[in-house]
Amino acid sequence: MLWVGGLGTYLRDYLPQWENRMDPGLVEMAKNVERLSAADYAGALVKRAGFWDVTRKFFARYDLLLTPTMPIAAFELGKPPTNIGGQAVSWSGWTPFTFPFNLTGQPAATVPCGFAADGMPVGLQIVGRRHADALVLRAAAAFEAARPWADKRPAV
Repeated sequence: MLWVGGLGTYLRDYLPQWENRMDPGLVEMAKNVERLSAADYAGALVKRAGFWDVTRKFFARYDLLLTPTMPIAAFELGKPPTNIGGQAVSWSGWTPFTFPFNLTGQPAATVPCGFAADGMPVGLQIVGRRHADALVLRAAAAFEAARPWADKRPAV
């Protein structure tokens, strides 16, 4: 809601001139902003504040949170998944591990941590408490040092 409201509001004025050159999913998202009400947006702000309280309490106890970057391996450019684990997903359904921390301002990094059976990369997300950017970057560098990956790339 907040992402669509903010970015959609910004992009909608560019649609008349640029829509035919923009990613179709981004165009769809920008057009969805017209369906939002002020109450929808205000409700999302309240929910974000509640989620911020949960993350604040978590990071008062733990330095880092490690999650998958996405619930699936990388997919072909321009062909986002419509189904994950038998569940239909929308354009935002394949990012459940990343957007929460964009909403609350936690620094996060993603590092390659392996490859799926089809050779596509799998990412590990490292999240820290607010303003702990240096810790997240040190953790990402330590993981990459322990699991070098630069010489391993999927076929393009």
